[in-house]
Amino acid sequence: MSVLVTVRVRGDVDQFRRVLKDEPERFREIAPEAKAAGAIHHRFGIGDGFVLAVDEWESAEAFQAFFQSSEKVAAIIRDAGGSPEPPEIVITEAINSPDEF
Repeated sequence: MSVLVTVRVRGDVDQFRRVLKDEPERFREIAPEAKAAGAIHHRFGIGDGFVLAVDEWESAEAFQAFFQSSEKVAAIIRDAGGSPEPPEIVITEAINSPDEF
């Protein structure tokens, strides 16, 4: 059974947008590594003073191992204006429901 993961990073969202636009290859480089580590889906959202990553992973352990060991992820968070405070991470069991699409 897969898990859904949200990672909420407080920071400068304008800086995040700039890095997305100016350095897209940095994000593209991480995708194959994340997939190989167990990532199934990945998406970003931007809120008021924070960036939210919404992922689906094969397991919580796979996500945690990747997130804690990826220097590229840490560098993007830092360079894209992320706050030095730890991100808020929520991991839940993914379930099927009759209304999903």
